[in-house]
Amino acid sequence: MNLLSNLPMLADADGGLFFGPANSTFAPMVDDLFDLIYWISAFFFVLIVGVMVYFVLKYYRRPGHGPQPSPTHNNTLEIAWSVLPSFLLVVFFVMGFTNYMSMRTPPDDAYEIHVQAKKWSWLFVYPNGAESSDLHIPVGRPVRFILESEDVLHNMFVPAFRTKMDCVPGRYNEIWVQAVNTTGTGVNPDDHKPHDLFCAEYCGRDHSNMHAFVYVYETGDFDAWLEKASNLYEGNTMVQVGEILYKRKGCISCHSIDGTKKAGPSFKDSFGTAHKFTDGTEAVMDENYIRESIRDPRAKVVAGYQPVMPVFPSSRLSDKDITAIAEFIKSLK
Repeated sequence: MNLLSNLPMLADADGGLFFGPANSTFAPMVDDLFDLIYWISAFFFVLIVGVMVYFVLKYYRRPGHGPQPSPTHNNTLEIAWSVLPSFLLVVFFVMGFTNYMSMRTPPDDAYEIHVQAKKWSWLFVYPNGAESSDLHIPVGRPVRFILESEDVLHNMFVPAFRTKMDCVPGRYNEIWVQAVNTTGTGVNPDDHKPHDLFCAEYCGRDHSNMHAFVYVYETGDFDAWLEKASNLYEGNTMVQVGEILYKRKGCISCHSIDGTKKAGPSFKDSFGTAHKFTDGTEAVMDENYIRESIRDPRAKVVAGYQPVMPVFPSSRLSDKDITAIAEFIKSLK
């Protein structure tokens, strides 16, 4: 991944001086507060450094000039530089706290999406049971995100929305957003220019790869996408479904399909080949091996890897889903 792709806050052709394009009702509030703090800080920086340079040039030590008597303090000046900044801090606090409470208080009619974070992938679950590894939302409608983590602390950060919130293990967190512009037209995500979604909390070795996209649709297009996403097997081959599940269930985070070594062994050319395990035994990867590895990943741990794969019970992956994943792995020749 290009290093610059992890710097979404830099200016671009569609954004301002510091931020990229904005696409939420919160964005103007966040940008205005940031700009206010920045320009006030810049003003005082120039003022203080300018006075300091002036004094250095005016009062530097010269032959024949000794120190002159000077006051030990000035009450008016000391009160001014203490009280005036305090008023500015109060202004910053009120604006920041008001914006924060707005972000944490979703409307009662907000559309709800569950966000499941884990090393190192995202899963978005919709009210009709549809799931996706990228975020899909309607434009102009409040959307409430119910955040949770399956392992360690993560953080869902969408620069275009100016929203950022922790996903904490063992509890639910929430934030909401209302997008004001679509990212494209139509139901097909390929016709969109999506926003980036990052994990903004260091969560382990592949933290920088915990990346997803955000697609914003017109209401009718979103409903059509949602219906299509809920019928995963309709119109797709088993291999295509397996590829979707490979991405959606987080397999892509630990298992590459091009031979690259990650937290787990690569799926490329793996089906039908023998694998050695940490206990000294070995077995050929077939459908039963794939099923066992998904249902009980610690039963056979490939040598050279750690037992970090989570368990996928039938409530998360059905037998039909496992068959589709096996067909996808078979195709990686």
